[in-house]
Amino acid sequence: SLSKLQLKTGDLDPRLFSRLRHLQKLDLSDNLLDKFPNSLTLPDLRVLNCNNNKLEDVTALKQFPLLEELTYENNVYLTLNDDYKVMFLLQNLRRLNGKDITKLANHVRRVNSRKLTSKVTAHWEKFFRDQLPEKYTAEQVKSIKEKFLKSVQTNVVYGPSSLSEFTRWRVKMIAEEFLACSLGLELNSDTEPEEKTDENEEESTESPREAAEDVAQNLTTSQHASQVTVTPSKRKRNHSKSSSGNKKSKTQADTEEEAAEDVSAEPLHFLQCHSKGNSREDFKTQLWSCVFEPVLDSGARKDPIVSSSRTVATCGGESVCLIDCETGTVLKKYKVATEEFFSVAWTTLTMVISDSRRKAHNILAAAGRRGIVKLIHVAADFCYGEIKAHKKPIATVCFSPTQETHLFTASYDKRIALWDIGIPDSDYNFKASQLLVLETVSIPLRVALVPTCPEQYLLAGCEGGCFAWNIKLDKGQKSRPFEAIFQFPDEESVTTSHRVDGLAFLNDDVVVSKSSKPGCIYLWSWSRSFDAKGKGCQRTMSAVILAELEWSTTDMSYLTLSTCPAKEYVFCGDEKGSVWMYNLSSYTTAWGSAKGKRLERRICPTQILKWPELRVNGEQPSEILVNNVVADPAFTYLVVLTSVNITAIWKKS
Repeated sequence: SLSKLQLKTGDLDPRLFSRLRHLQKLDLSDNLLDKFPNSLTLPDLRVLNCNNNKLEDVTALKQFPLLEELTYENNVYLTLNDDYKVMFLLQNLRRLNGKDITKLANHVRRVNSRKLTSKVTAHWEKFFRDQLPEKYTAEQVKSIKEKFLKSVQTNVVYGPSSLSEFTRWRVKMIAEEFLACSLGLELNSDTEPEEKTDENEEESTESPREAAEDVAQNLTTSQHASQVTVTPSKRKRNHSKSSSGNKKSKTQADTEEEAAEDVSAEPLHFLQCHSKGNSREDFKTQLWSCVFEPVLDSGARKDPIVSSSRTVATCGGESVCLIDCETGTVLKKYKVATEEFFSVAWTTLTMVISDSRRKAHNILAAAGRRGIVKLIHVAADFCYGEIKAHKKPIATVCFSPTQETHLFTASYDKRIALWDIGIPDSDYNFKASQLLVLETVSIPLRVALVPTCPEQYLLAGCEGGCFAWNIKLDKGQKSRPFEAIFQFPDEESVTTSHRVDGLAFLNDDVVVSKSSKPGCIYLWSWSRSFDAKGKGCQRTMSAVILAELEWSTTDMSYLTLSTCPAKEYVFCGDEKGSVWMYNLSSYTTAWGSAKGKRLERRICPTQILKWPELRVNGEQPSEILVNNVVADPAFTYLVVLTSVNITAIWKKS
């Protein structure tokens, strides 16, 4: 037993340990180890305890091939992916963190490996075999190997996204073996395979959730809350409705037709995971906000070749959920009994771990009716702090894209506050401070930072109009009135006074906003509307309208919109459970020129996704409002949040 000795990795001297030829049990718990040296040897080791350390990687444990029992609980940087790696690497392992894993481990070693091997082989046959000439040079071999390894890790997907790191790690390993054995292409690769973690196999004999629960005891118990998956009784493929209007040239018509076809989507999952008290009868909880988790592109924890996450955070009622869009698995659930959550936002903080090494971690901020921001370190399943930001409810929160610790909170107290949330130390101590208060004349509902100058201007849609503030921190005054209010066309004239309940940037310049005027979403130019040279505050400026989007004629408020800038899409739900999708890629070039004229006709949706016929306990839910709809950055998934406690996930087909 070497527990509780403040041991660091450098204290484990291989020269000493390699002499312990017959050691069978080793207890290294409650120390400061961040990894295992590779050459401890210990050829007869059967039981190893490394609870309560700071381990970040498990692959070095493969040096103990006879290991039967392993525990490493309370190592916050280890995840479910690491559990799967040790099950694969240690063929004799029977117990992990106190649980019998024999059945799951056999599945990981055999079924999982077999499936991945066939997928890797098929990927080579389909896309790469014909690229290799009969007589090839060393350069050609090197080039094709690199392309294949990159492609296969990106495109071979299996099991839930919570296990995607493990899957990519195994895929890389299998691909390298395949190239070396089948094709004789040796890989001179002495680098440690990159790590990545993903959840349970989709095709295992037990469900992904059961398999995960075998090993995922370190997850919060509330993760296993009741989820009702509502299956659609009819799965209709939605075909695109092409816009009416002026004649187009053949090429333009073709590309628009392709874009329209490209967008058909299939309903994938319907989840009821925000129920009050986990009640299956709850079809009243309103769901408000969802944001896709950013991909960590540094370090071994995440793989930079993967462009977009499939994990989304959703909030509504007393809970925040983390959902894998591909499998529909609720990976984590966080509850506060007295809260009603309205908004969630992600940031990536570079936190200092042991030995002063820095590492990126995703942090989720969640806020709502109590005016308190909860800060959650998701990988560690730990809500490490809170900021009492406002005395009234917080409508929305958002992080600065350039300052990782800067968080904006917009509240019913008619203020938007800017906070520096600080960076937690290794014991999760942190210091938050308020940097700015922006005074609003009415309740702020949506906020957006101007993409070309996110540290200078903030735009907010409020109950009483659309406003802009100068948020530059070198200006001195901590409390600021708005700098501009924007005028929009009204039935007869122009008005500044209207509820703006949808606001987002489509690209660096085009703003999309939705007002209480029924049936209309405006697209307008930030640079042509905002006069930065004028002096003074509270000036009225006319929004330079580029186009209007045709939308539902409802006068129902708070059905918000979102954009997918990379694909130039706008999404907005309606009062009937439908999602209106607009592909604007054929218009944005014209809008970008200074002479871009306003389109006379309204732009019709490229497609409307209709709510499928769902039966819950044999009945169809009554009125279904779509409060929010968000696509991941690559527009693979579309997450639809409703007023009846159902999260719908669509996948682009």
